[in-house]
Amino acid sequence: MKLISVNVGLPREVTWKGKTVRTGIFKEPVPGSARVMVRSLNLDGDGQADLSVHGGLDKAIYVYPFEHYDYWRAELPETELSLGIFGENFTITGLREAEVNIGDRFQIGTVQLMVTQPRLPCYKLGIRFGRPDMVKRFLASRRTGFYFSVLQEGEVGTGDTLELVSRDNNRITVADITQLYVREENNPELLHRATQLEALPKSWRDYFQEQSRRQDG
Repeated sequence: MKLISVNVGLPREVTWKGKTVRTGIFKEPVPGSARVMVRSLNLDGDGQADLSVHGGLDKAIYVYPFEHYDYWRAELPETELSLGIFGENFTITGLREAEVNIGDRFQIGTVQLMVTQPRLPCYKLGIRFGRPDMVKRFLASRRTGFYFSVLQEGEVGTGDTLELVSRDNNRITVADITQLYVREENNPELLHRATQLEALPKSWRDYFQEQSRRQDG
């Protein structure tokens, strides 16, 4: 498991469908061997535009597996896929959504992080790719990436390894949470377990609690 690119970008204004939109989705790799400070809300040199839906303690660092780039190259052959194009802060290898649990803890450089949730794309992903259908395609692919919260601040750099510190005993993966969200299949037992998953942000647990009540009703 390795960090192959650290990507940052500050919010900018762009034109989308005739309107001016402020977005922080445009990320660029940090050059060379530079070390980047990771803080509780984001990386130095990075920022989010709409803090009501982006960023925060539970979504401090967005991670995307490099292995998914091959899939998207086949899906979008006309698009140049530079590292960071999905808006991710960390592009990594060796760790995908079905292999990581909500609540798993990792050490990268001098930073300690915890997996909190999958990424649900908003319309700004469509802005980044210049195609309105990208949000739907992204979620349908199930290649969502995931978020880290920061347990211990510190520095990271390209080439750092991801070391697993501890696995969450609930064994509910990022892919499981996405599956529940899109209601891919009826799984009341997994749904109930998700409502009790302390590492999952409260907004997700509340959502699944409502889904569970509807099923029981």
